[in-house]
Amino acid sequence: MATDYHQLTENLCRFYDFSGKTVLFVGAGGRQLLDASIKTRKLIAIDQDVEALRELKTNVAAKGMQDCVDIVGSRLEEVALRGDVVYFEFCLHEMDDPQKALTHARTLAPDIVVFDHLPGSDWVFHAAEEDKVRRSAEAMERFGVRRRETFCTEQRFRYYAELLAKVAGQGMIASHRAQRFAGATNIAIPMSYELALV
Repeated sequence: MATDYHQLTENLCRFYDFSGKTVLFVGAGGRQLLDASIKTRKLIAIDQDVEALRELKTNVAAKGMQDCVDIVGSRLEEVALRGDVVYFEFCLHEMDDPQKALTHARTLAPDIVVFDHLPGSDWVFHAAEEDKVRRSAEAMERFGVRRRETFCTEQRFRYYAELLAKVAGQGMIASHRAQRFAGATNIAIPMSYELALV
């Protein structure tokens, strides 16, 4: 396990009460931190990655949650569904235009919760995502943050090969930066992140 997902889930649950709400969950195709034990009224899982959504659909069926989870394969900008909160899970920085994504999200729900990396995080540097994370952080500041909390954890890897596999999809710069850990074991890279209500 690269990072402590249980800790991230606890941070999320303490930060915002999703219970009894209709949640538009953006970036739902990844590893979900919005735990199934949280009793939302309705969870609308939105992701443009069709393969990741197939896996999510299988997980939802295995947990017998088909009645309370809708799966939508779409870009956020094309969604017109309404809810109580739009929740971005480590994906706002991946959006082509984070400002536009937040503006559209506001038309869908009165609350927006963003769970994402912080600029200056060591992990962001090693993943070669500094520009993306800075751009999304600036978009949130322009949009207006009502409340935020910051946290720090670690991305952990037993071997260099695990780290390389994790960052390889981020491109050559990330792979090059990982080389400093070549031959190392028990690698720990600090990851700072935040939860923001906008």
